[in-house]
Amino acid sequence: MTRSIGFSVQANDGAARRGALVTARGTVQTPAFMPVGTAGTVKAMLPQSVRATGAEIVLGNTYHLMLRPTAERIAKLGGLHKFMHWDGPILTDSGGFQVMSLAKLRKITDHGVTFKSHLDGTALELTPERSMKIQTLLGADIAMVLDECTPLPATKDEVARSMQLSLRWAERSKYAFREPKDRALFGIVQGGLEPDLRAESVDGLVQIGFDGYAIGGLSVGEGQDAMFRVLDVTAPLMPADQPRYLMGVGKPADLIGAVARGVDMFDCVLPTRSGRTGQAFTRRGPVNIKNACHREDPRPLDDQCKCPACRDFSRAYLNHLHRSNEILGAMLLTWHNLQYYQDLMEGLRFAIDEGKMAEFVKEFEFKQAAGDINPI
Repeated sequence: MTRSIGFSVQANDGAARRGALVTARGTVQTPAFMPVGTAGTVKAMLPQSVRATGAEIVLGNTYHLMLRPTAERIAKLGGLHKFMHWDGPILTDSGGFQVMSLAKLRKITDHGVTFKSHLDGTALELTPERSMKIQTLLGADIAMVLDECTPLPATKDEVARSMQLSLRWAERSKYAFREPKDRALFGIVQGGLEPDLRAESVDGLVQIGFDGYAIGGLSVGEGQDAMFRVLDVTAPLMPADQPRYLMGVGKPADLIGAVARGVDMFDCVLPTRSGRTGQAFTRRGPVNIKNACHREDPRPLDDQCKCPACRDFSRAYLNHLHRSNEILGAMLLTWHNLQYYQDLMEGLRFAIDEGKMAEFVKEFEFKQAAGDINPI
């Protein structure tokens, strides 16, 4: 059976990779950032607005969608793509991270995790088999295995136990997934900050065999230096001919550092969440648009950005919207932040193509260090 899922690396610059992930619903150019559509929507954005930023793939959240409106209801209505009016690829997480972080009174066993919904306290169970069923009902182009995201800090014995449980769940996820020709399943590398456990996790997952491999259990408070040390050890062990996905990361500098270490795909709520609270990411560093210095500032937020917030409105207007709690403020800054992240990915792809990754990093660091200078 010929599968319509594939990945190729088209250029390298050091460890950085420029590639293409082919899916039945379109090709994703990598490095790629996936906007997070937690509950079937990228918050404060229309689907066509997300597409206009250059995004080619979005993420859907299994945990939230299984609770509301339920995967069965979405399937009955034609699947998640139709439900949220997004015709491009969708990657769904497994639900494991949200169970660990949001659910009440959770209990983990080898079989799975039982928990109470954070919405109404309903008792539920999530197993590898159930996670695969939910993601199939949603119609995800890329599904993720169920794993346990190890909370840090933890002892090495605790990290090892969690990692080995995730490997057993990954094998059950693979068996339940059954490899349909037009969908992919990614494994998730765990192992905390322990290099030998990360290596053991990669080896175990490769033996099971997946379409791509994610690095989980980072961006949970360990700090950038520790995260980069894990990537330095882990990324070179992962298959060179398959996509590498760093889950839940992160700030622009995190993305650049991870790309330089061989990572291809990212997701994070940071750009959308920050946009709703008045923080913008720009080529000269973050800007808090609520600050008083912007009240009479006629400049655009970022004079190199093509989004509506920068093209059509002044900082003074954006400041007014956020101070007035107007919905338009959240919409415009969310659009801007997503545009900035997509522009950052496009810049990285071009730099790798041209063999200029070092120059790209140097220019990024220089502009961020220079800061946002207000002439008023």
